[in-house]
Amino acid sequence: MTLASDNPVDNDEVRKVVLHVNFDQEPALNFALNNAENIYSYYADTGTNVEIRIIAHGPGLRMLREDTSPVKDRIVAMDADLDGLSFYACTNTYELMAKAERQAPVIMSQATMVPSGIVEILELQRTGWKNLKP
Repeated sequence: MTLASDNPVDNDEVRKVVLHVNFDQEPALNFALNNAENIYSYYADTGTNVEIRIIAHGPGLRMLREDTSPVKDRIVAMDADLDGLSFYACTNTYELMAKAERQAPVIMSQATMVPSGIVEILELQRTGWKNLKP
């Protein structure tokens, strides 16, 4: 029996993965971060470069808020330890939250703002990125 992991890995091609986060439950957020760590570890072990982007929008933006992120410490550690991992926050969601809360939420410094999280995902897919929904 041949397993997918028995297939040779093309180490020259950079793997590009988007993890789409639009949920805010702590177990699910940790599951998404577990996925990122597992993907990173697998490719690091095979000597293959990987780029992972976690894009948060809607309720998922809670993940990247200084005041409400239940996974803040983990994000800080992963950002420091895993080359090729980056976090992105949706400006549309940010603006809706600011309006609803009557103050602008503070986004973690590890995150980069993008105009629209969902459009960012669509555009990355157009250029060959693989979109995973943890």
